[in-house]
Amino acid sequence: MPKIKTNSSAKKRFKITASGKIKRRKGFANHILTKKSKKRKKRLAKAAIVHPSDVRRMKLLLNI
Repeated sequence: MPKIKTNSSAKKRFKITASGKIKRRKGFANHILTKKSKKRKKRLAKAAIVHPSDVRRMKLLLNI
């Protein structure tokens, strides 16, 4: 059987942690930053873990 290709956009956006969780960046942090508070921008800069309900779909996209 042929190998399954990894989704190119997903491999650029998600990383696997050492414990096997999938790490993602938060949205709403790219433009129109003047109206967002400093506290909010700091929170958006930190990485987040993909929600458990989405993990199966991410694993299919990342071919893991």
